[in-house]
Amino acid sequence: MKPLAVIGNVNVDLIMGPAAPWPQPGTEIIVDHDELRVGGSAGNAALAWLALGTPFEIAASIGSDRFGEWLADSFGDHARKWPVHGESTTLSVGITHPDGERTFFTTRGHLPLFSLEDVLAVLDGPRLQGGIALLCGSFLTEKLVEDYDRFFDWADRHGIAVALDTGWPLAGWTERNRASAKMWLSRSRIALLNEVETTNLAGVADPAEAGRILRQGMPQDAIVVVKCGPKGAIAIDASGREVRADAPLVDVVDTIGAGDVFNAAFLAAYAAGKGLEISLSAGTAVAS
Repeated sequence: MKPLAVIGNVNVDLIMGPAAPWPQPGTEIIVDHDELRVGGSAGNAALAWLALGTPFEIAASIGSDRFGEWLADSFGDHARKWPVHGESTTLSVGITHPDGERTFFTTRGHLPLFSLEDVLAVLDGPRLQGGIALLCGSFLTEKLVEDYDRFFDWADRHGIAVALDTGWPLAGWTERNRASAKMWLSRSRIALLNEVETTNLAGVADPAEAGRILRQGMPQDAIVVVKCGPKGAIAIDASGREVRADAPLVDVVDTIGAGDVFNAAFLAAYAAGKGLEISLSAGTAVAS
């Protein structure tokens, strides 16, 4: 099996809800559900690998508070080398709504301070030679993004294929954000984007067509995976062939982190040489 690593945002998630309608300012409402848990795209993917028994490494950082200690404890030895920044740990409060949508309130916290030096303090290039590195949370890890060129150079030197999941940009898909994401994709071997991200980034409504458009700007052997929630997933391989996987019918309890779990299950199967069809089905089944 090819070695796997994940790089990016690990933070605390406080999930509460459902809330509808949105409360008036100055009032208080009671909700039925709350959960305090490890979050962030990189954190969710790593927890999924832990649950699947998949060997992996994770490069992340934490803030200098009890939340940071709690995050590190949740990953045990995997977090042994994580840097500690002199800021509070990033916290996201997610308010769920009856229609399945959710609203997040997120503090800046430690994530903007996460750097390439932090990554290289944790990951060993020769040990990951020929493997896959999942790069997450691009629009939250500002300092690391400044050094993405050097990160991609490091990955290329060690034959590490980068799988990119940018996440949704806080300012939306502005021309600047589109240009940045397309530049990162031009050096990534795998794109792992959801349907809304893919269609907005490509500028077309059909997710399969959008995936083909994005793949044209990537390396010749690259693949694009489009996560379509209850409609399953689509992949466009290096030859332009389209592969689809249907999602099973399930009672939806919580969709937060489902795309991150998909990333983990898909890459675990793909790194084990299972092929695109089986890997796509694995990602869809485990996320569901």
